[in-house]
Amino acid sequence: MPNILQKRWYGYQTVWMFMLQLLLVIFVSYFNWILGLVCLCLVCVLTYSMLRAERQFRKELIRYVTDLNYRIKRVEGEAVSKLPFGLMLYSEERTIEWHNHFVAGMYGKDSVVGLPLSELLPQLPAPSRDKKDGGGARTTVETMVGDRHYELAIDTNERLIYIHDMTELAVLRSRYEDERAALGIILLDNLDEATQGMDDQQRTALIARVATAITEWAKQYRVYLRRLSSERYLMILNQKSLDELEQSRFVILDEVREMTADLKVPITLSIGLAFGAERFSELGELAQSSLDMALGRGGDQAAVKAGQRLSFYGGKSGAIEKRTRVRARVIAHALRDLMQESDRVIIMGHRVPDLDVIGASIGVLKAADMYKVEAHIVLDGPNPAIERLMERIGKEEALLRRFITPEQALNLMTEHTLLVLVDTHKASITMEPRLVEEASRVVIVDHHRRGEEFVADAVLVYLEPYASSACELVTELLQYIHEKVELSPLEATTLLAGITVDTKHFALHTGSRTFEAAAFLRRNGADTVMVQRLLKEDLQEYIAKADIIKHARMIHGHIALAVTETNRKIPQLLIAQVADTLLNMTGVLASFVISERPDGLIGISARSLGSMNVQVVMERLGGGGHLTNAAVQLEGTQTEAEKRLLAVLDEIEKEEGLFE
Repeated sequence: MPNILQKRWYGYQTVWMFMLQLLLVIFVSYFNWILGLVCLCLVCVLTYSMLRAERQFRKELIRYVTDLNYRIKRVEGEAVSKLPFGLMLYSEERTIEWHNHFVAGMYGKDSVVGLPLSELLPQLPAPSRDKKDGGGARTTVETMVGDRHYELAIDTNERLIYIHDMTELAVLRSRYEDERAALGIILLDNLDEATQGMDDQQRTALIARVATAITEWAKQYRVYLRRLSSERYLMILNQKSLDELEQSRFVILDEVREMTADLKVPITLSIGLAFGAERFSELGELAQSSLDMALGRGGDQAAVKAGQRLSFYGGKSGAIEKRTRVRARVIAHALRDLMQESDRVIIMGHRVPDLDVIGASIGVLKAADMYKVEAHIVLDGPNPAIERLMERIGKEEALLRRFITPEQALNLMTEHTLLVLVDTHKASITMEPRLVEEASRVVIVDHHRRGEEFVADAVLVYLEPYASSACELVTELLQYIHEKVELSPLEATTLLAGITVDTKHFALHTGSRTFEAAAFLRRNGADTVMVQRLLKEDLQEYIAKADIIKHARMIHGHIALAVTETNRKIPQLLIAQVADTLLNMTGVLASFVISERPDGLIGISARSLGSMNVQVVMERLGGGGHLTNAAVQLEGTQTEAEKRLLAVLDEIEKEEGLFE
């Protein structure tokens, strides 16, 4: 019997009670021995009764414990076998050695003993992870057997698996995920341009046709649609409907564009969707941000923000040129006020600057000079693209002194310094990202389609993907930023050179305002002959381009792909020029050139004539750019880069087709 029962606390009190009784008997006997003898007899009888009762208690306790132990052993096996969760033991060879009835019921068999563990539970960790580590290793895995969901808790030291049926929890979790709210905004992003010149009746009929198509599409995917204005709609849907929309790749974009194809300017939609936030106020902000992203990339596409994931769909057509100059005037006046409030202006573009960066920078520099604000242009070093221009600028000592290194710019940066980014909106590809981090006020002037990365908290953003170049945007700003703009011939020529380069001599990305900007520069003394000198090709470079072009081949019918020879390093500028040249070949709608660059990275330049969105292709590889002009830099080998590019092209071809 356990000591806790043999030495019970109240046993000691009984002993002391009998000792006290004996002392009292002795005391009574001292005065009257007869009375003492009677008391002694009573004490003896009482002691005998207590001892007998204690002996009987111990016998009954032993009998009860023995009987309970027998009952436990008798039902132990049956209880373990009929537990409401599964138990499974497996051998070192990972075969089943024993299991209870729950496991047999899982598989609908009397026994699965002897079967391989990998056959019954293929989701289990690999054998190499199933070794004793002295720490009681335990892992948890979820699996499905038939239509039931199970959670497996594996004790690798004991080779024991606990199996819990969590079907109801899994169903509830799936239902919760499917029914989580998503919010979206649909915008007819070019309604004014498409309906220009129509009377009210025609405009109303056109809007009604588009509204009917959008409403039927919303009903098909169980989306609650609320019309906010003639060109804006609110969408409320759940995760399940959002998944279906993503799988359909937002066919409404193509349907509306094709339905209005007979118009001079077809109507296009931009859609911003958000999912994952707990509050509707956050969903609304994210949906508007997604819509801004879609519009910043040129419209005619859907942007879906789900947690940290940002996905784009559509975007096959080029951005529609806005004919109003109101925005340019408003931006110009805002930029003027910011400059006047600043102690100095720092102007910076992307790494390895081209003529567009230098031209736009000089244009912003001129704007600051007109208001007598100290301004500097950041340049991280010369490169072949701007070598001739910098030689020409070198003859203008006053202008040359305005170019500073990134280190000098960091030293000049103060709390009241204005940083102007031209031809880029991504801090990571600027000449000095630290300048963006330290600047308290940042202005962006860019013509590229907006990417996922964007400078946060910019005080002024002039992002117009319809524009041909940053130089075109800066030229427009100069016309409104001051009443009397007087450009020197070199300044005007540099801006015109930037436009000429990005439009491939006014062959691509040109709109009416592109020619208006060029005309303004020509009136201010831009020298077209000097532009041609700046853009002249070197004979050796031309021969090198021809050598790369001879390795080109056609894929997907109308795509030219050129991969340079292994271990031959080609400058990024030459890679881009080869892609441009391939685009001039008969039957070529898009071109890709892959080569190793001098810095060891693999560069891919992509070009198209507008029927294919090469920006989407480059984004899937980690790059970006414009609908007809994009690029990416990858680590690895040319062969690996080629395989990745071909895989992305095949994937897009299966999803929605490569060409519009």
